[in-house]
Amino acid sequence: MKLNSLKIGDFTARLPIIQGGMGIGVSLSGLASAVANEGGVGVIATAGLGLLEPKSGPNLLEANIQVLKKEIRKAKEMSRGILGVNIMVALSNFADMVKTAVEEEADIIFSGAGLPLNLPKFLKGHKTKLVPIVSSARAAGIIIKRWLEKYNYVPDAVVVEGPKAGGHLGFKEAQLEQEDYSLERLVPEVVKTIQTFVNACNRPIPVIAAGGIYTGEDIYNILQKGASGVQMATRFVTTHECDAARAFKEAYLEAGEKDIAVIKSPVGMPGRAIRNKFLDDVDSGKTKPFKCPFHCITTCDYKKSPYCIALALLHAQQGCLQKGFAFAGTNAYRAKKIISVKELMAALGKEYARAAAKFVPLSMTGG
Repeated sequence: MKLNSLKIGDFTARLPIIQGGMGIGVSLSGLASAVANEGGVGVIATAGLGLLEPKSGPNLLEANIQVLKKEIRKAKEMSRGILGVNIMVALSNFADMVKTAVEEEADIIFSGAGLPLNLPKFLKGHKTKLVPIVSSARAAGIIIKRWLEKYNYVPDAVVVEGPKAGGHLGFKEAQLEQEDYSLERLVPEVVKTIQTFVNACNRPIPVIAAGGIYTGEDIYNILQKGASGVQMATRFVTTHECDAARAFKEAYLEAGEKDIAVIKSPVGMPGRAIRNKFLDDVDSGKTKPFKCPFHCITTCDYKKSPYCIALALLHAQQGCLQKGFAFAGTNAYRAKKIISVKELMAALGKEYARAAAKFVPLSMTGG
């Protein structure tokens, strides 16, 4: 049994696999185009893009726009597959980044870290598809209802991200280990909520499962819960095409299960990362308060933060883990070697087929 395709609006991905957006330069045109070329959906993350421009200086917000344009254009030169961008609602220049992605004709915008309640207003006749990222059925319902009432638009798909994801998490820390908030619980709840709108509008809204999906067997299992596809990020880090430095990838290879930790982020959310000396120093109070140079995230309480998370993530992306840390999902420690995206996609397909073969109905086997 092979993986089915995934239809988002009038785009059809040969494989139902979306590469999750990883900010501050971890998923740029290199990784996104490679995933798109293999039949998945490649995603450029927009958070902190301007930091990758050495001469950005105080003009970070303008640099964000220019680098996004450059990365979308580069990705299109390298791939004719489906290419998306991830734009956090919490970005200080959220509207500008959305407008830029639409004008550059990104195929899909994925948007979370807040409720993207006004996202459809930026389309203005463009064909970019819109996919909100939520952490609950309630949030999905609120977004769809607002989009219908104000813009007569329903999402082209919805990503539901569970508590095992890497990076910033849309849950309270106490909820992360509770069964009621597990992805396996969330997916059927979101599917049920969305079905009401599907019936009313007579158009499909596929549900994409994210957070803790690592193997083809994971994909098989969550599709049985009603998901139409998956979003994966952590496993794509240890690929040759991932845009982060090799030292960043090696942090995954060297991590043990106990090294994957939940941290308190300056942006006001819990986050999941690979624990290292930098984070240990933060916990012990060795770092000092700073003046925020960027104001890149609206929710960042920089006056009380012991470090700049944007700079910490940039340093890590560039391979300087002494001055930063790597975000990672719960399964990051399972990475054993760096491989190509082509090898990874093939492995996921084989893992899926093995899992599916275990559950072939007796009527199909002659039993």
